[in-house]
Amino acid sequence: MAFIRNSGATKFVWLPVTTSTAFTKGALVTFTTGLLTAVTSSTAAADIVGVIRHTIASTDSDYATARLVEVEMPKERFTQWEADVSSGLVAADIGIEVDLTDSLNVNRGATSVKAFRTTRVLSTTKGIGFIKFMGSY
Repeated sequence: MAFIRNSGATKFVWLPVTTSTAFTKGALVTFTTGLLTAVTSSTAAADIVGVIRHTIASTDSDYATARLVEVEMPKERFTQWEADVSSGLVAADIGIEVDLTDSLNVNRGATSVKAFRTTRVLSTTKGIGFIKFMGSY
């Protein structure tokens, strides 16, 4: 239940995170008022910044502290990511742009935001594809 780089070059950048907010490693993130927050199903593809590299839990000593966190971003176009997908992923889904369920999952049944394009089916619930970071693959 996370986005994991499958192929392509990436880089790691340190960005400011919203304090007192939990994140799961591998979640897609966006900016809200200059701070990172988790992507939602309605986040525009142009606003997806990257993938958070570490889990942030309410039990962390710096949970309520303003700080920078490590975010993985594609360095080249067409970097591919492994993703968990709502059930029923089939070969006919390859090449179709679909939405996200949340910051950790792809929704193969919705096509309004078009943030993910499947390139390979691994199982009915897992696939590989392109994420539209900053509105482009």
